[in-house]
Amino acid sequence: MPYAAFSTLLEDAARDNRSLAECVQSREAEDSDTSIAEVRTKLKEALNIMRKAVREGADENIKSRTGLTGGDAAQLFKTVNNPDAVNLLGPRFTHILAASMATVELNAAMGRIVAAPTAGASGVLPGVFLTLDRDHKLGDEVLIDGLLVAGAIGACFAAQATLSGAAGGCQAEVGTAAAMTAGAIVYMLGSNSDGPYSSAKELNEAVGHAASFAMQGQLGLVCDPVAGLVEVPCIARNATGAAVALTGAQMALAGLKFPIPFDEVVDTASRVGAAIPPSLRETAKGGLAITPTAKKIACDLNLNTAL
Repeated sequence: MPYAAFSTLLEDAARDNRSLAECVQSREAEDSDTSIAEVRTKLKEALNIMRKAVREGADENIKSRTGLTGGDAAQLFKTVNNPDAVNLLGPRFTHILAASMATVELNAAMGRIVAAPTAGASGVLPGVFLTLDRDHKLGDEVLIDGLLVAGAIGACFAAQATLSGAAGGCQAEVGTAAAMTAGAIVYMLGSNSDGPYSSAKELNEAVGHAASFAMQGQLGLVCDPVAGLVEVPCIARNATGAAVALTGAQMALAGLKFPIPFDEVVDTASRVGAAIPPSLRETAKGGLAITPTAKKIACDLNLNTAL
């Protein structure tokens, strides 16, 4: 079975003197009764689907079936290298936001994406991964290692909490995606740079700190889809989730340590998610979904979920 606790993954890595990615791929190969090479081949296929999703989602003509969303990622992409555009945090950050939104806009248009960990939260990880690959020339093998580590973090939430917005609010979806991505960033960049880590043990622990920093900033995030559709505010939340992932990773890469162990953060997410009122858990009966404008959108689309 996938690792249900991050502490167990850390223990295996320390005992066997293996990297986190090596431990995860071995566990996955054993669980799926296949070879490590096949595990990595499947992850490379997923990586290529992510690349294609960003390209297709960046088309300015893309629209969801409802016509409610589409084209925002393309508009953001136009500002990435535009010297006349206001770029508060630079071209890289804007590219990450645009790529994150492109993936989820494609999802709303019924295109093919990789759930990471869900369809509604599918933009955070590829938006960050593919932009960092562009800028740091990480290469597929490093990105695949990152996917393995991200998957292990997501598996902890799946085992100890939930990945369902209906069960735990959007913290379970975009929040988990941000934690997965933050941890993977630290692993990928920390393994290939002269970072603040003097040992593999410190790097591995930093992965947990990054994931914790990201999730603590998403605790209590509600799921309030307008008209019950995975479009508003879901698409924009993937962009903000990517920003949270970068924040968590940057703090961990600087050597900061989150005081609460990652597994306890996951347990907290479980308790907080259960405490979120049902009206704010994907029912479209609270939050942004019951604003006057949201109700009008639902009426115009002949959907009654927000009425």
